[in-house]
Amino acid sequence: MADDYLVRIGKLIRDARQHRGWTQTQLAEALATSQSAVNRIERGNQNISLEMIARIGEALDSEIVSLGYAGPMHLRVVGRRRLSGSIDVKTSKNACVALLCATLLNKGRTVLRRVARIEEVFRLLEVLNSIGVRTRWINDGVDLEIVPPAELDMESIDAEAAIRTRSIIMFLGPLLHRLDRFRLPYAGGCDLGTRTIEPHMIALRRFGLDITATEGLYHAQVERVVSPDRPIVLTERGDTVTENALLAAARHDGVTVIRNASSNYMVQDLCFFLEALGVRVDGVGTTTLTVHGVPEIDVDVDYSPSEDPVEAMSLLAAAVVTESELTIRRVPIEFLEIELAVLEEMGLDHDRSAEYPADNGRTRLVDLTVRPSKLEAPIDKIHPMPFPGLNIDNVPFFAAIAATAQGQTLIHDWVYDNRAIYLTDLNRLGGRLQLLDPHRVLVEGPTRWRAAEMMCPPALRPAVVVLLAMMAAEGTSVLRNVYVINRGYEDLAERLNSIGAQIEIFRDI
Repeated sequence: MADDYLVRIGKLIRDARQHRGWTQTQLAEALATSQSAVNRIERGNQNISLEMIARIGEALDSEIVSLGYAGPMHLRVVGRRRLSGSIDVKTSKNACVALLCATLLNKGRTVLRRVARIEEVFRLLEVLNSIGVRTRWINDGVDLEIVPPAELDMESIDAEAAIRTRSIIMFLGPLLHRLDRFRLPYAGGCDLGTRTIEPHMIALRRFGLDITATEGLYHAQVERVVSPDRPIVLTERGDTVTENALLAAARHDGVTVIRNASSNYMVQDLCFFLEALGVRVDGVGTTTLTVHGVPEIDVDVDYSPSEDPVEAMSLLAAAVVTESELTIRRVPIEFLEIELAVLEEMGLDHDRSAEYPADNGRTRLVDLTVRPSKLEAPIDKIHPMPFPGLNIDNVPFFAAIAATAQGQTLIHDWVYDNRAIYLTDLNRLGGRLQLLDPHRVLVEGPTRWRAAEMMCPPALRPAVVVLLAMMAAEGTSVLRNVYVINRGYEDLAERLNSIGAQIEIFRDI
């Protein structure tokens, strides 16, 4: 019981520290203690006095003692409010996590601009900090500085943080250049059914990485004499497997050809970052990437990841389901063109500005204005395809959009085992969705949304879709335990409130 109490206090302290934008090192300096002591406190592995709790509360400007145990975060949503004005798209969550993993390639200082302050990023930072990487938020908490140590301390890895993110799998590519042997906890993240890492293993074996998985750990061993002697053909055109192959190829002393590569937005951002590190990558935006690796990377680099097309789609869907006129700024149009083409056929009234460059100088942005529209169900089914097809992560938003349209829409989410099932949670809010099998849902519209109280689905995009439907529903809804939304969105409730939504954040104390 006492140990459980310490864990609860530790989580409160960690949340307060992250809310302030501090690293464990910065808190340790304010308390005149060590980073390792702060790490033990936050993990519930150290006894802590009331005096120390008070000092921590004062340092973090957070009344930890008076708050007690902060339970899961919930949202109370007052629906049927029209949105208006304009809102900027934040930087890409998936690009940011890939770039954080890529900083392990570099011996120098990396600054990433406008990093998404989301739970997925926080978990990766906890893992990086635990193995000796120094990270700190700079420029009023907007940008992130990363400085790796000379030697990584893999024995001290924060396993609890690691298993809460699937992104940890992308440590394999850079670590195989730094260590002959290492262990990583199993990758976690959203509950989307069985997702094998075998495509990663097939690609990384070509660089001498051998993996055995036992007791919740990947045990890795690297044979330095092994290197790719022919093009690497990925067995699936996945984003993270492509990124892992790129990370492995970046410090391989030679030329690596990767075929059947993803050309999606986060992969392109990673390629642009590798170029900033001095790694030449030919074929960016295509399915064949040629990487001219360099054995050592020791540069100070400053990079701005581009905006998130999936967040842009989220905001677009919010405007559609609430029948609002809304301008969404800084939309990476190259990665939303198929979705917009489908929506145009459904009758979406919108226009877009002239294109302009993102801060990375490469990605094309537009400002998109969406107006209330009478939508008709599309003739063809909605289904994802690898880029440049309809984005896999954007498919769930079409469930809410289709529910506002006249007619029947078939959604075929063939990639994930469970995600289509979670979409049927919309039925609790008045939707008419029929699950045909674990991958196909038939949506009948239009829908008269009604308020409800329910638990958040355990998958990121379906969770946001439920929130959007609550915004369209008559009355007050409650969405409980929204950690999964915070994994992928920064201050989503507050930002939606800034354009007219009425969403209250609360906790059970």
